[in-house]
Amino acid sequence: MKIIETKNAPAAIGPYSQAIVIGDLVYTSGQIPINPASGQIETKDIKSQAEQVIGNLSAVLDAAGSSLEDAVKTTCFLANMKDFADFNEVYAKYFTGKPARSCVEVSALPKGALVEIEVIAAVKKS
Repeated sequence: MKIIETKNAPAAIGPYSQAIVIGDLVYTSGQIPINPASGQIETKDIKSQAEQVIGNLSAVLDAAGSSLEDAVKTTCFLANMKDFADFNEVYAKYFTGKPARSCVEVSALPKGALVEIEVIAAVKKS
């Protein structure tokens, strides 16, 4: 088991890792739309927040030797299911391999975020 940590994504807010690699898979923790440079959520709309989340995930996956293209499963949490269409528009630009996915509405996300995503992805063979 290998713990993944990168400064190109937000540091963990609690006692967990950004991701764990075990075998040929990487399991990311959920990412919210925190800008890693400022440590803050800087946008208020679902599309911009989804872009930031996916950028954060991309950085974590890269540090693990993987990428968005290698995603096999995502779990997406939305603060409001009314944002589903706008969220999907952004999601579809990046997860072009169409991984398996669950997408649910939750009552609240950390720091008032509108979206959180976690990913399971294949690790590239060296």
